[in-house]
Amino acid sequence: MTASPAPTPSSSSQPQELFLIDGSGFIFRAFHALPPLTRPDGTPVGAVVGFCNMLYKVLTDHPQARVAVIFDAARRNFRNDIYAEYKANRDETPPDLIPQFPLIREATQAFGLPGLELDGFEADDLIATYARLAEAEGVPVTIVSSDKDLMQLVRPGVRMMDPIKQIFIDEPQVFEKFGVTPDKVVYIQALAGDATDNVPGVPSIGIKTAAQLINEYGDLETLLNSTASIKQPKRREALEQNAEAARISLKLVTLDAHAPVTLGVDMLRPEHPPGERLATFLQAQGFKSLASRLGARPAASSAAATTTYAPAQISAPPTVPSAVVEQKYELVVTEEALKRWVAAAYEARRFAFDTETMGLTPALVGLVGISLAVAPGHACYIPLAHGQGGDLFADTSAQPQQLPVKTVIATLKPLFEDPSVVKIAHNAKYDMQMFMKEGIEMSLPEDTMMLSYVLDGTSHTHGLDDLARTFCNHTMISYDEVTGTGKNRIPFSAVALDKACAYAAEDADFTLRLYDVFKPRLAPEKMVSVYEDIERPLIPVIARMELMGVKVDLAVLKGLSHTFGEKIATLEEEIQKKAGHPFNVGSPKQLGVVLFDEMGLPGGSKTKTGDWSTAVDVLEDLASQGHDFVEKILEWRHLSKLKSTYTEALQAAINPANGRVHTSFAMASTSTGRLSSSDPNLQNIPIRSEEGRMIRRAFVAAPGYVLLSADYSQVELRLAAELAGIETLKQAFRDREDIHAITASKVFGIPLSEMTPDVRRQAKAINFGIIYGISGFGLSRQIGVTPGEAGTFIKQYMARFPELATFMEETKAYGRQHGFVRTKYGRKCVIPGITDKNGARRAGAERQAINAPLQGTAADLVKMAMVRIDHLIRDGKIDARMLLQVHDELVFEVPEAKAAEVSAQIQAEMEAIADFSIPLEASADTANNWAEAH
Repeated sequence: MTASPAPTPSSSSQPQELFLIDGSGFIFRAFHALPPLTRPDGTPVGAVVGFCNMLYKVLTDHPQARVAVIFDAARRNFRNDIYAEYKANRDETPPDLIPQFPLIREATQAFGLPGLELDGFEADDLIATYARLAEAEGVPVTIVSSDKDLMQLVRPGVRMMDPIKQIFIDEPQVFEKFGVTPDKVVYIQALAGDATDNVPGVPSIGIKTAAQLINEYGDLETLLNSTASIKQPKRREALEQNAEAARISLKLVTLDAHAPVTLGVDMLRPEHPPGERLATFLQAQGFKSLASRLGARPAASSAAATTTYAPAQISAPPTVPSAVVEQKYELVVTEEALKRWVAAAYEARRFAFDTETMGLTPALVGLVGISLAVAPGHACYIPLAHGQGGDLFADTSAQPQQLPVKTVIATLKPLFEDPSVVKIAHNAKYDMQMFMKEGIEMSLPEDTMMLSYVLDGTSHTHGLDDLARTFCNHTMISYDEVTGTGKNRIPFSAVALDKACAYAAEDADFTLRLYDVFKPRLAPEKMVSVYEDIERPLIPVIARMELMGVKVDLAVLKGLSHTFGEKIATLEEEIQKKAGHPFNVGSPKQLGVVLFDEMGLPGGSKTKTGDWSTAVDVLEDLASQGHDFVEKILEWRHLSKLKSTYTEALQAAINPANGRVHTSFAMASTSTGRLSSSDPNLQNIPIRSEEGRMIRRAFVAAPGYVLLSADYSQVELRLAAELAGIETLKQAFRDREDIHAITASKVFGIPLSEMTPDVRRQAKAINFGIIYGISGFGLSRQIGVTPGEAGTFIKQYMARFPELATFMEETKAYGRQHGFVRTKYGRKCVIPGITDKNGARRAGAERQAINAPLQGTAADLVKMAMVRIDHLIRDGKIDARMLLQVHDELVFEVPEAKAAEVSAQIQAEMEAIADFSIPLEASADTANNWAEAH
């Protein structure tokens, strides 16, 4: 066991409480919370700054406590001997974080704190051990962490403290999260599993179900021995088939409280005082401003020394405003007050705003209140529907005073629609939708979420709470704090007005403050065009799309569910008949036994758990060898996924008011700028399989309308020719020649007149594979040749198109230097892992770097087309409703009588959106349903 030097115990001053700091949790939270920051010599130090800030907070608030920082010694520990794939799916450590690990340990020493780690054990095990030892000595323990895995340690005398929210976690909070007392948390984790740590658990059993089972049966072993009494067949079957996985999971999640530690509890205390050592460390890292503001000073007497820190707090990034602003939040319940705030917004010529609602789906919820901020620290909250949706105000005589919705909307409408007043929101799309439903057509707002996304890409998250903490050094009031959690949660409409005001006004306040941090960065960082020309004008376009939704034929979905169900049952019967006995087709373990032990099929390989692998690539290899039995298994899996993920889930997502499905498009989540769809995800519905097309037939047009699907042709291949300057391919696109035939002719030396479909197919696979950085092995699987032959094809391709090879190498070099690459329009696409020492991870990042400018530019083009077409729709020049965006495809609803006219208009606008040296080509088709239109 290693530790930074610990002080000699002093009998004259014994702190009464032991704070065990989850150092590893601190490191990663600091790294992901803060934007990239480097020392003058280029060494990344963003996580070091955050780590110092968090340590400083703990020591300032608890100056008398014993304190130790606990680290993970290495990724591998005794749990890997129990389950070889434990944490196997975790990403490699970000390269910018690696050089910060030794600096963080050095920071721990500079603060005068013991830094503890032990080979073969996780930090959580050491925390469990010291909690046990301290408890035996009557010393109360506080575990400084928000890690759910540590909640099993909570008990009388042992609590947790969330270092970000600054709230304590005791037994009631643990019960609220897991539905059981802390001593039973391990059983919940064993059943529910953990995808992050690759703890298998039991499929289909989540935390809520696990809590019900454990509360009924008491512990895991009793439950597993009592499955015969479980009435639900699927639940019983899942437990019986995964009993061993549950037992292994229990071993993985249970912390070892008897790790062989060497330092006693009395040695875990701060060195008094850190003084010059800390100041020297901060200066060495280039944190000159932090060092000058730190108030560490020696105590008067070493015999009774305590560490004292000045009230000034270590700041985060240099962009954080240093001035402390007094907060003045007002609850607005009279017309006079409302008009006063509107006048203040006009006078300031800008304001930030936020909405509080009765739910999360804009098409289905209503306004509860509105907050406004006209200056940092000066904000208000206008309640509209408090006293609804909860029992708090069940007595109508106790209804809180608030203005009528119509009065508020009428008063705010001119302000929100005035383009001369700057309006600022965070995730403005959502707030715009709420106002659209109230008849307010807001002028284009600023959006701090999109500003953050444009400036920093996916280098950090873009939630308001995270950004306020990172850039304003402020911890926001959480939604859970005002509404509660779990079964005790109340709707926001039932929150007391004083609490609602504090929460909602703070959101508007810090939205305004973040705007003043982000907006000035656009010009010097050359991101004005991406924000002003692409992302910001897209906000109302997406808002309208989501509210409109797309019509779905419920009868078709029900019919498909029935059809798929029958096919699944038939396939299952055929599979079991071929196997010679019943077995669970959905169980990888049982399937592996049937395929490789009983049937003796070739090519099997075992996983680290000792079970046969039945991954899709293994099954596809077997199917390609002519094993019909395996083809049926693949078909069974395919249909089962379609049924559960689409035909049944989509039925539940239909809005009963209009028969439409309203998906949500995330605008700030992908590294390349692509939109992503969720609740439900309409971008991943299969299109190449017949069953996938059957699902798309359920998406239909309203009576009198048709669906129009328009998409770009070979857009990423065209962009590769454009960005890499491949003159041969550019000329082929200009001449509208068959690009795949041209490629085959150039690479394989075959005249176009002698071109065969197979050779063209190989060239097509190479064309698209190259821009995704495909390997010889990957290409060999696609076109049915040996890896060596595929590698030769790739070399021949690069030799014929040397411009592409140059583009790829230059792009990778740029990514290694900056940590991101750029699209044609300047968007930053963050590339984590591109300088990683792990070859496989680095190679994957390099492939991402090559493709990101192409995929990202394609995403920019589609977004620009959406903005342009929406403008024409709003001006009455195109008669259409924009419904969906699916990568390179746009889906509209257009009057049947104008289908041909609108198709030509939209196709022309998409093709004219960019001025490249080669033409963009788009196609547009119409039909009564999505499948036939695409």
